[in-house]
Amino acid sequence: FQDQAMMKTMSGGNCTLNVPAKNSYRMVVLGASRVGKSSIVSRFLNGRFEDQYTPTIEDFHRKVYNIRGDMYQLDILDTSGNHPFPAMRRLSILTGDVFILVFSLDNRESFDEVKRLQKQILEVKSCLKNKTKESAGLPMVICGNKNDHSENFRKVRSDEGENLVSSDENCAYFEVSAKKNTNVDEMFYVLFSMAKLPHEMSPALHRKISIQYGDTFQQKSFRMRRVKDMDAYGMISPFARRPSVNSDLKYIKSKVLREGQSREREKCTIQ
Repeated sequence: FQDQAMMKTMSGGNCTLNVPAKNSYRMVVLGASRVGKSSIVSRFLNGRFEDQYTPTIEDFHRKVYNIRGDMYQLDILDTSGNHPFPAMRRLSILTGDVFILVFSLDNRESFDEVKRLQKQILEVKSCLKNKTKESAGLPMVICGNKNDHSENFRKVRSDEGENLVSSDENCAYFEVSAKKNTNVDEMFYVLFSMAKLPHEMSPALHRKISIQYGDTFQQKSFRMRRVKDMDAYGMISPFARRPSVNSDLKYIKSKVLREGQSREREKCTIQ
């Protein structure tokens, strides 16, 4: 990577935002089909719940933040529950910084899938950690969705979910309802806290800004001209595209060669 790759550039319309690579993160959402992964992502991004189910192949979203004058970027990879390409899922795990594993409380098989995914993530990331000499923990949330359903439909006990995270201080368990928006904000708050990210990145703790304000988003005077009682803002990039497989592979290779001393990623230009 060249030195200029230390800054990530977002361009959308007349909006250009530069985010330091050290403040750029990827959140990967994994789980079986029909457990509500995309609904949780929709709650995070838009505060909405979609009743109609649409199978996900792989969705990529990007949200940028101005938090007390510092710019942050969160890329969100909403993966397929069918994982037809195991190599792609492994690559998604390798490039992830924080993870949400989702199952449905009324579906035992989806809970078993989360257990397999948790084991796979720990194995894959452990291999990478050994090569990069990294010592940081792996922030992860196990999420039991659809807790708005009657207890008669429950197939997974709360203590079973809690047992999955009991031995890891960087892993937490939540039972949520994307439909009723129960515990969703709290889940993201804890996840970002474990990852040592600004807690203002969680949905309820920042002001949502439209793309039309993009030109002034990172200016120091921005927060002075807007709402005075809040110094954290978030904006969804409507033009975000998933970095290429080649970019992800270069990132992993570069990370291994650098022995984890920095978090550079190849510059990704959004058009």
